[in-house]
Amino acid sequence: MRSTEVVIIGAGAAGLMCALTAAGRGRQVLLLDHANKAGKKILMSGGGRCNFTNMYTEPSNFLSQNAHFCKSALARYTQWDFIGMVAKHGVPYHEKKLGQLFCDNKSSDILGMLLDECDQVGVNLHLDTSIQTIEKVEGGYLLDTTLGQIQCQSLVIATGGLSIPTLGATGFGYQVAKQFGHDLLPTRAGLVPFTITDQLKDLCTELSGTSVDCLVSCNDQSFRENILFTHRGLSGPAILQISSFWEPGDTVEINLLPDHDAASWLQQQTAERPNSELKTLLGEIFTKKMANLLADNWFVSKPMKQYTHAELADIAEKLGSWKVVPAGTEGYRTAEVTLGGVDTREVSSKTMESLKSPGLYFVGEVLDVTGHLGGFNFQWAWASGYAAAQYV
Repeated sequence: MRSTEVVIIGAGAAGLMCALTAAGRGRQVLLLDHANKAGKKILMSGGGRCNFTNMYTEPSNFLSQNAHFCKSALARYTQWDFIGMVAKHGVPYHEKKLGQLFCDNKSSDILGMLLDECDQVGVNLHLDTSIQTIEKVEGGYLLDTTLGQIQCQSLVIATGGLSIPTLGATGFGYQVAKQFGHDLLPTRAGLVPFTITDQLKDLCTELSGTSVDCLVSCNDQSFRENILFTHRGLSGPAILQISSFWEPGDTVEINLLPDHDAASWLQQQTAERPNSELKTLLGEIFTKKMANLLADNWFVSKPMKQYTHAELADIAEKLGSWKVVPAGTEGYRTAEVTLGGVDTREVSSKTMESLKSPGLYFVGEVLDVTGHLGGFNFQWAWASGYAAAQYV
């Protein structure tokens, strides 16, 4: 049987950060993962460029049943701390938009940086390692693994959520939490495209690949970004963002003219260009194809002067407040994150330690903390991993 001070299960963003920070404090760290490669989600994130943090990270960018929980960790390891590490390693990066920072080259620059840091401080990383059982013993935890039995003082669960099972996501972390008396909040896919099955499906299919700047709202939340029509329904940044606030059966409102008051814009066009057809005017805002399809699906296109007040009011309603009831989401298969998870009311916000089982820690996505799209979930991984590492 081998013995070590700290075992971390999960070599993703939170686990790697926790490992390099704890080992940097002089702790003896064993980092285990069932996958054949560390940081798989890091590698595929941001379209292969890794949106590794956001310059405008605030607690308000996170969803949790316990809204205050994330504040302490985010304050102690900020986006600027991580940017400092990126700069120290000479990894070139840029701001894409809205404070989102991406690698100039590829995601492997960030993973390589984290693995280099782990190497420098002597983290012992073992991949292709499965955990059969975990039990609480005097002075810590005993793990039965494919490496044999391992005893540790501190055990960190950094196993992530259920999103993207093809990368190896499992519910293992939730099982461990349950085993040691923790409540789990219901989990569901977050930052995920919507599926459409009603008569709108044909419109979405025909417009597949078309992207348009919109204001999307649901349950008192709004996001101004692009939406993307797909063969299955609706995607794009604004849709992914609002999906975290959507519940089955809810209506999503989409303002296709976010820079205009739709009714005023239509009146102005009627006054200034009475002989122009509606689809011609819409073609100046959207693609020609989209303008034609909207006109054909939603209203008869004719010269502006021929519309009645009632018809213009109806058109304004459709353009300024298009109401969509998604059939569902694409689920964990394509979700970027998992909402819900380990109830943070049973975890210390200062140390990430279980309040139910001393010496057990939870970091990253396994906890009920979910960031908005745009680098916030990575920042939570860095901050929570760093916070736990100070105490393991």
